[in-house]
Amino acid sequence: MNELKEKILKVCNDSSKNTMMETLEIEYIDVGENFLTAKMPVNSKVHQPDGVLHGGAMVALAESVGSMASYIFLDAENFFVRGIEISANHVKSVSEGEVFATATIVHKGRTTQLWDIKLRNAEDELISVCKLTTIALPKK
Repeated sequence: MNELKEKILKVCNDSSKNTMMETLEIEYIDVGENFLTAKMPVNSKVHQPDGVLHGGAMVALAESVGSMASYIFLDAENFFVRGIEISANHVKSVSEGEVFATATIVHKGRTTQLWDIKLRNAEDELISVCKLTTIALPKK
């Protein structure tokens, strides 16, 4: 299983080249049967003017990990995935270190998927709770 896990994480990280995920330095670090985890550094590139992590950067991390999870848990040869709705509740600010986002499947339908995404800091404190709905569309 460890070899498969490493292969999946490599595919996820390789797909981030030349994208916003690379710009934000998002790295996929763990995967399991029904979840995917990524991390992102918190530094001046993702700060608001007052020096804390920007909510938009948190949402970008959440949508990135949720969409990638949808991609790896679906039939990527025949479908492509798009996010159709995301909501976020930010509950704690963070100004340095890293944030970790874990996307867990709530509903895996043939067309739509619902993901629960929790963002935590290095001390495992909850930073944000997000909900992402994705859609799987057939490749033509």
